[in-house]
Amino acid sequence: MTDSKYFTTTKKGEIFELKAELNSDKKEKKKEAVKKVIASMTVGKDVSALFPDVVNCMQTDNLELKKLVYLYLMNYAKSQPDMAIMAVNTFVKDCEDPNPLIRALAVRTMGCIRVDKITEYLCEPLRKCLKDEDPYVRKTAAVCVAKLHDINAQLVEDQGFLDTLKDLISDSNPMVVANAVAALSEIAESHPSSNLLDLNPQSINKLLTALNECTEWGQIFILDCLANYMPKDDREAQSICERVTPRLSHANSAVVLSAVKVLMKFMEMLSKDLDYYGTLLKKLAPPLVTLLSAEPELQYVALRNINLIVQKRPEILKHEMKVFFVKYNDPIYVKLEKLDIMIRLASQANIAQVLAELKEYATEVDVDFVRKAVRAIGRCAIKVEQSAERCVSTLLDLIQTKVNYVVQEAIVVIKDIFRKYPNKYESVIATLCENLDSLDEPEARAAMIWIVGEYAERIDNADELLESFLEGFHDESTQVQLQLLTAIVKLFLKKPTETQELVQQVLSLATQDSDNPDLRDRGYIYWRLLSTDPVAAKEVVLAEKPLISEETDLIEPTLLDELICYIGTLASVYHKPPSAFVEGSRGVVHKSLPPRTGSSESAESPDAAPSAGQAAEQPAVIPAQGDLLGDLLNLDLGPPVSGPPLAASSVQMGAVDLLGGGLDSLLRSDVGGSPAMGGSGFTAPGPAAPAAMGAPLGSGLGDLFDLTGGVGTLSGSYVAPKTVWLPAMKAKGLEISGTFSRQVGSICMDLVLTNKALQVMSDFAIQFNRNSFGLAPAAPLQVHAPLAPNQSVEISLPLNTVGSVMKMDPLNNLQVAVKNNIDVFYFSTLYPLHILFVEDGKMERQMFLATWKDIPNENEAQFQIKDCSLNADAVSSKLQGSNIFTIAKRNVEGQDMLYQSLKLTNGIWVLAELRIQPSNPSFTDLELSLKCRAPEVSQYVYQAYDAILKN
Repeated sequence: MTDSKYFTTTKKGEIFELKAELNSDKKEKKKEAVKKVIASMTVGKDVSALFPDVVNCMQTDNLELKKLVYLYLMNYAKSQPDMAIMAVNTFVKDCEDPNPLIRALAVRTMGCIRVDKITEYLCEPLRKCLKDEDPYVRKTAAVCVAKLHDINAQLVEDQGFLDTLKDLISDSNPMVVANAVAALSEIAESHPSSNLLDLNPQSINKLLTALNECTEWGQIFILDCLANYMPKDDREAQSICERVTPRLSHANSAVVLSAVKVLMKFMEMLSKDLDYYGTLLKKLAPPLVTLLSAEPELQYVALRNINLIVQKRPEILKHEMKVFFVKYNDPIYVKLEKLDIMIRLASQANIAQVLAELKEYATEVDVDFVRKAVRAIGRCAIKVEQSAERCVSTLLDLIQTKVNYVVQEAIVVIKDIFRKYPNKYESVIATLCENLDSLDEPEARAAMIWIVGEYAERIDNADELLESFLEGFHDESTQVQLQLLTAIVKLFLKKPTETQELVQQVLSLATQDSDNPDLRDRGYIYWRLLSTDPVAAKEVVLAEKPLISEETDLIEPTLLDELICYIGTLASVYHKPPSAFVEGSRGVVHKSLPPRTGSSESAESPDAAPSAGQAAEQPAVIPAQGDLLGDLLNLDLGPPVSGPPLAASSVQMGAVDLLGGGLDSLLRSDVGGSPAMGGSGFTAPGPAAPAAMGAPLGSGLGDLFDLTGGVGTLSGSYVAPKTVWLPAMKAKGLEISGTFSRQVGSICMDLVLTNKALQVMSDFAIQFNRNSFGLAPAAPLQVHAPLAPNQSVEISLPLNTVGSVMKMDPLNNLQVAVKNNIDVFYFSTLYPLHILFVEDGKMERQMFLATWKDIPNENEAQFQIKDCSLNADAVSSKLQGSNIFTIAKRNVEGQDMLYQSLKLTNGIWVLAELRIQPSNPSFTDLELSLKCRAPEVSQYVYQAYDAILKN
């Protein structure tokens, strides 16, 4: 008999009848009645009036009836909180039932009733169930803690449930371990700052033991947790990899991807010379290939992940090209993804195979796929130089097919091939020109116009061809109009006598008849160039073009490293970090790969910001133009005033347009400085400083007369080596490298600007976005002569800390805009915190003791400085050079204890206790305790300590 009868209604007064049946003495009748109630509830009828009667049915030994009543309770407890309290006693009783299934059921339901009034009654039963002798009850209780934490986090912490959860990681039952890890991970996700999953080699060992025996989803939780662990050295990383590798042969693809994530992460720490490294590479290929035999949706997810893996480590799949060949029945989304990976894996060894395959695809029926295949042939030509000739002849064969969209795509990619291999394949231009009439897509038309303009001297009727495009100039898309304007100007510079009329025609069309600002601006620039200095016009318009690079669609390296840490999650399918698509209050933690072997980063925690030493080695991510532009154009800070040496005057601050005259006036300013930028109507005193001498701004009158003060750096002050902050390819040929230093009493940004472009650069200016400590330029960026190609200039830019303040993440992030005559460029970098340690940071002893006691203990942070073999005196003098002052030193049980203080530019004091073990030469780790009223600073102060002591 089916359950459909419960959903049919007959009589009137249904609620009344159900009430009577629920209070019946017969068990069977009761059960039938509860089933009817649940059925009504399922189809959306309101049966909350029966709450007390259903709750009465809880007092039963029948497991099925209990489950039904609990189901009803979960649904209506929220709308009837006062009634739900009636059920609490039964829960408490059920949590002590001899049957473990009932105990677990009671605990599970308790977790699902999200009513504040009830939660505190549930703490005792939950505490008992967490220590229950039956593992099924314990594993259910572990998840219940996470649910309870979501309802009332404070209660869970006060009741000590988190500690009990941590103890469950050492449980003998693997499923309990997995659920405890899942619950702790869930809680840690909503509180990123709390170090709940405090992983150490012992707990990792327990997790790895549980890994072999728990269910597949349990394995995923444990693997995800392992991925957040930072092994202390390569040996530990290797041993974890060895124990995770068997998961690669699991039937569940989610387990496989989680295992791949752990291995990809820990491989960073293995030396490439190890035999094991090679073995691991070989082991990673088969499971990834197996994922491609699943259904299309799973294949797509696998392919998106493989795309990331191939960008990070192409050697894993370099021999597996054939599995990425497209099958006739693959859906289009799988086909396009496979194509992408094929090109990433293309190399000299397999290019013949790939080209034959791509040529085949270009004759398919699916238009989107054919277009992508033709593009792929072009990308192969650019990527593998030896194959360029074959690719070009393949493209010419495709053009001969005369299939419209194939021809158009082929022309677009041939343009790129010309850019990559100049003066090699221009003989095909004649064939391209035959197809001019069939082009109707903007991109193809623009590509063809570019080819005609670029090689006008080789095409006899170039002027006629371009004139034919000019007839419908206003109907063309912007892309084609801009290209046509440039092409005709090129043609004019190459054949001035024949094309005078043509160029005048296009210039008037672009400037007088067009309402597109880009087109008008370009038209006016060409017009002025041609009318004032034709020689300069030739140098600008016909300048030698840089070769294009092969892989233009690679993911930016820092983002790629972050995405590798999210393999097997949505982030790896979207190819975006979680912060880009996860909304809500949950703090999304930025993950990064461990440092490569041999780098001296502390293994404090996987999510910690890189230590100062490393911050110097690794250029920061350049934020997407969009998000920073808005930020920088709304700036309300700027290089503060450095006026003539007179009494501090009040200077009116006016908002400045970053792209306009504001910065130019900054550069052309004849006085020593310039008005500062800021919120309009806000007046700020200009610090008095001898601007004419270019001395950095100091503090107080002492500096006014001490004009030599700003010269040499303090002998002991640590300056990190310069690193590239803005690579030339991201800034149209301008490369900026630099570092930060603190010279007597003032902060400097030491820059090297290198011009790697083919044109002269001038009109430099710099501006900072708001940042955590108000860093801002104290003077304009002075580049005295224009910067010629391949020339470098070193500049020391004085900074001060009176700019606008906005808390950044990470705290020491600095977003910078640099303008020159070409464009405005943005980059961000991390400055080491010790440049902000001021010279008067030595605290009196009594004051130190009082402050140390006064700062609450939870503000104390513990760190280890690894492999530092200096003695106490060497440490003390090294740190003093960077304004970290030792106040007292004592010896306790053979350990030297240094008590130190430092003060930041914004007045925050940081107190430190440093333990050194001079008696034990084999133990080279120093232990650092930091106390500060702003505990978020501690991590960065530790990085400064680490960098200063190790350099």
